[in-house]
Amino acid sequence: MTVSDPKDDLRFYLQAARDALLWKLDGLAEYDIRRPFTPTGTNLLGLVKHAAGVELGYLGDTFGRPSGEPLPWLDDDAEPNADMWATADESRAYIVDLYRRAWAHADATIDALPLDTVGRVPWWPDGKDEVTLHHAVIRVTADTHRHAGHADILRELMDGAVGMNQGNTSIPPGDEEWWETYRNRLERAAREAGRDA
Repeated sequence: MTVSDPKDDLRFYLQAARDALLWKLDGLAEYDIRRPFTPTGTNLLGLVKHAAGVELGYLGDTFGRPSGEPLPWLDDDAEPNADMWATADESRAYIVDLYRRAWAHADATIDALPLDTVGRVPWWPDGKDEVTLHHAVIRVTADTHRHAGHADILRELMDGAVGMNQGNTSIPPGDEEWWETYRNRLERAAREAGRDA
């Protein structure tokens, strides 16, 4: 059995989530990557913007490695949820490039520090703000995968594109008719269960 480097494992799963999140923007118009699809405003480009800030915070500032990137949407006087959507002046290219710079900065932190390095999360309460790099990387990975899942659903609702990336849908094969039959079967089962409850 080959033993892998824990940092390599952590980076692999973090990068998979990053790539999945960005893939959800591919081929879509500006309007589609920005439009809110839920009552709480969830949108594709906003998820990417948020993920960039999360990486720069948890895998930068927390370990005394500020990126120098201006993130006015995270200032104390910023409006709530300002990190969850892109203004008309914040282009797709700007947000995607910021996210890629956040990756590079986060990866440099992972490379530079041992996993048991303790940092302080600036926005957590005093006395409860310590975290190891190992914990922070797992937290960021989990957050990114969660938001990639949100993006999966939004993208499927838009144009039917599903999966981790274009070559890996992670769903069983089936044509449109098969999926319609499958979905109708689930709908019937839900209605039957609802009547019995």
